[in-house]
Amino acid sequence: MYAEEVAEMAGRIRDEDIALVRERTSIAEVISDTVTLKSAGGGNLKGLCPFHDEKSPSFNVSPGRNVWYCFGCGAGGDAIKFLMDAEHLSFVESVERLAARAGLQLRYVEDDRSAPRARPQQGQRQRLVAAHAAAVEFYRAQLTTAGARAAREFLAQRGFDRAAAERYGCGFAPDAWDLLTKHLRQQGFTHDELVTAGLSRPSRSGSLIDRFRRRLLWPIRDLTGDTIGFGARKLFDDDDGPKYLNTPETPIYKKSHVLYGIDQAKREIAKQGKVVVVEGYTDVMACHLAGVPTAVATCGTAFGADHIGVLRRLLMDTDAVAGEIIFTFDGDAAGQKAALRAFEDDQRFVGRTFIAVSPDNMDPCELRLAKGDLAVRDLVARREPLVDFALRHMINRYDLDTVDGRVEAMRRAAPLVAKIKDREKRPEYVRKLAGDLGMEIEPVQRAVLAAAHGQPAGEATAPAPPAPAAPTVDSPQSMVEREALKLALQEPVLAGPMFDAVEAAEYRHPVHVAVRAAVATAGGAATAAGGAVWIEQVRDACDDLAGQALVGELAVEPLRIDGEPDPRYVSITMARLQWGSVTGRIKDLKSKIQRINPVSNKDEYFALFGELLSLEQHARALREQAAGGL
Repeated sequence: MYAEEVAEMAGRIRDEDIALVRERTSIAEVISDTVTLKSAGGGNLKGLCPFHDEKSPSFNVSPGRNVWYCFGCGAGGDAIKFLMDAEHLSFVESVERLAARAGLQLRYVEDDRSAPRARPQQGQRQRLVAAHAAAVEFYRAQLTTAGARAAREFLAQRGFDRAAAERYGCGFAPDAWDLLTKHLRQQGFTHDELVTAGLSRPSRSGSLIDRFRRRLLWPIRDLTGDTIGFGARKLFDDDDGPKYLNTPETPIYKKSHVLYGIDQAKREIAKQGKVVVVEGYTDVMACHLAGVPTAVATCGTAFGADHIGVLRRLLMDTDAVAGEIIFTFDGDAAGQKAALRAFEDDQRFVGRTFIAVSPDNMDPCELRLAKGDLAVRDLVARREPLVDFALRHMINRYDLDTVDGRVEAMRRAAPLVAKIKDREKRPEYVRKLAGDLGMEIEPVQRAVLAAAHGQPAGEATAPAPPAPAAPTVDSPQSMVEREALKLALQEPVLAGPMFDAVEAAEYRHPVHVAVRAAVATAGGAATAAGGAVWIEQVRDACDDLAGQALVGELAVEPLRIDGEPDPRYVSITMARLQWGSVTGRIKDLKSKIQRINPVSNKDEYFALFGELLSLEQHARALREQAAGGL
């Protein structure tokens, strides 16, 4: 699909402009907007894959070749492909996004490539983002008008001055039915674009009207900083709508994926390995201004699995690097329910989860207003493990002065202990739970063990031993074939002539054979300049699906050499590749000669014997050439 889109768009965006976009794009910077990357050695970077759930980083980026590959799910490509997959963009939208980022002006040509033409209609996403950017400026200007007095007072009453409002792009939807709609139509946005963006909606009469009216607005931005929606707060008592009204689901706004404040918080989240999840827009503002820059909030929906995926990638939430996730919920019944729901999602994080609840049941915005910035920072610092909070509020529902109350509390709390992902902590929590309940430890242990195996309390059984993992072994020949292919993909200028001189017949592994053939189909390594374009050419030339995946994998896998490869290393690798193949043919020839009668088949015998001597001589030469070792 990617190759087809490239071919299609190459007829509209000039080929040299696409190549220049690839050249001027830092793939590490593009991917770092979504994934926290850390050194993987050899100049490569690694992080958690944004395309599948994983606990150990298998997503690799090679800045030197401007390519990426995930060893876990097999996805890979260049910066254009990353945006296509991560942002669900078309090829043209990805190229245009990267061109704008690099400050490049794209040129377009007719289908026959005969003459330059005016820029075609932008991709849908870029048009919707542009409409939102124009809406942000419109709403911000409206915030200074006389009709927006209630909005300004709302912000001031919550401790936000003009500078804070400007920092977060706050705006006001005026008391008019179609003022924004007319403004955007004058700027060239179509009826369908405004409806698709969620900025306007059809009225009962069929005319187009603004979606938001007489409300304070917050622009909602994605990880890259593009505005993709709005959150609107009711200000007037005669407004019969909900307290908060958000942009509806659109091609660019998916509320289950969106976190308010993520654009401003992402770098601190990655730097500190910590994120604070709050409940509203003003809470995010209050936390940031109070010195808690890692705060984010959901937008009109409960915190869920997709939000967790976004945060895990920013936190680099792995077995080796465990971050902190701190939830701030009100202390009322609804807040407690939200906290317990968050504990159900705790298993999706590798890191530690905490909860911070104000003693006075105030949210961060209220706390900052009442007690100052230090109180907000102290709220986060006084966090407690989420499991402690969940257990305490679970057993508080029951009368522990009665036998029935203690037993029922044990039954309800045991599954929470069983879900604690750090197995070494479970015995301590079993003892703590027994103490809190005033019970002996043995029945609590049985209840937790039973819950761990999905059984009612009292029916625990010994855990079944884990099935042994199947061993995986790479033969020396397969490893050297892999190294040769890596050289052709990563260092074609250096390795090309020697690589191309060794025929595909020297490769044994069928997938390696397919990749070697693809290199030849793409024109040979000696003709390539390297980088993402060359890797995509080889991938597109490969007919084997496993081979296509392997191309992406080999493009980022480090070479088996300390330092930079040189001609000697290439020579050694190619010699070892051939030596393995030659020794295999020698073995086959010796076996065949032994089966031939030298008297009755004298001509064949001496022909094979002569071939054997020649191969053995060739093998000795290769062995000497390969004596430097890998």
